[in-house]
Amino acid sequence: MLDIREILTVGMVLFAVIDVVGTVPVIVDLRAKHGHIESEKASIVACLIMITFLFVGEELLNFIGIDVNSFAVAGSFVLFFLALEMILGIRIYRDEESSSASIVPIAFPLIAGAGTMTTLLSLRAQYATLNIIVAILLNIVVVYIVLKSSSKIERLLGKNGLGVVRKTFGVVLLAIAVKLFAANVKGLFL
Repeated sequence: MLDIREILTVGMVLFAVIDVVGTVPVIVDLRAKHGHIESEKASIVACLIMITFLFVGEELLNFIGIDVNSFAVAGSFVLFFLALEMILGIRIYRDEESSSASIVPIAFPLIAGAGTMTTLLSLRAQYATLNIIVAILLNIVVVYIVLKSSSKIERLLGKNGLGVVRKTFGVVLLAIAVKLFAANVKGLFL
């Protein structure tokens, strides 16, 4: 059943993890290096990756013998480190450069990366699947809008504005990581 509160909560978590506004400088840089970025293609591919992983991810975990609580606790650590990257402005995880920009690295791993996948399965342990799907779709709409207007957003917010947005969502993500850890760590010992 649709629950607006759950949709908003999951949507905010995914928005913070995807951090599409915080990646505007990366997107602008990729556009300068590779030319036109196909915003529609990147958004659709990222959406398909996230929804597919939402359904197949848990079965994959069961196949290799990992319960959802363990994955959620592990996911809370990933979110914790992503939040630290956002707040402190450091890079803990580094990707190799790619020659194609629309699918790799924008759709995967910038939008639908390891943090997003971990978050989806962690959220599935607490929220209804339908609400998660709606939140994914809402986030993809935002991602599409940001990809289409990334240069305008950069001019509007400026470098300092983008930094403030990124750090603010980093603090929110850090709080979510702590909550996710606390909610699932009990399940490891039962």
